[in-house]
Amino acid sequence: MMNNQQLSELESIIQASFIDKQIIINAFVHRSYLNENRNFELPSNERLEFLGDACLELIVSEYLFKTFPSEPEGILTSYRGALVNTDSLAESAQKLKLGKFLLLSHGEEEGGGRDSNYLLANTFEAVIGAIYLDLGFNQAERFVFQNIINKLDAIIKDGSFKDPKSKLQEKTQETYGVTPSYFVISEFGPDHDKEFEVSCQLRNTQIGTGKGSSKQKAELNAASNALNLWNTWSLKM
Repeated sequence: MMNNQQLSELESIIQASFIDKQIIINAFVHRSYLNENRNFELPSNERLEFLGDACLELIVSEYLFKTFPSEPEGILTSYRGALVNTDSLAESAQKLKLGKFLLLSHGEEEGGGRDSNYLLANTFEAVIGAIYLDLGFNQAERFVFQNIINKLDAIIKDGSFKDPKSKLQEKTQETYGVTPSYFVISEFGPDHDKEFEVSCQLRNTQIGTGKGSSKQKAELNAASNALNLWNTWSLKM
């Protein structure tokens, strides 16, 4: 359980003073923690993650819509995707050191859960949901601007907004003369909130994996992972 000192530190990091402290604590409850603490009074952070995901998409979409009035929908979608993908959210969570506050099972913690991009990204979205629910839209918007939208100039400058699947396809086609394939390797969660894990493969060799709330998001994350590992596996192909 999060103590008062940790809660105070967390609020200082987020730059927000919560009215209902239980809401922000709830943002850090991973479902594995509940398996070992069945009498814990709070649920997992999955509902807050769901709310935060919607808030994040709206805030970023509105900003892009107003800031780039001449850009087509496709470019705006690429900008948004680069800002809100798993790696981007996890990077922001790592900078804020949110992983240290996660409530995890012993097994999840020993497995590196505090440093997992997937868990960190989900937690970041849950924090947005908690801010919105307790403090309102303007505070949630401020948090997103400070931690996500501030990356946009660099993303545009280095071209990282381009679809990772397209970028990976270009690189593999140029280097190996073949394009990658994507396969769903697992599905988990209830039907209304399912998560997918996808394997990205080249010549029957797995070169990256990714998770997401849809097959498309999981494929994008798998391609992004493969690009991050390019120098590792390309020498062995």
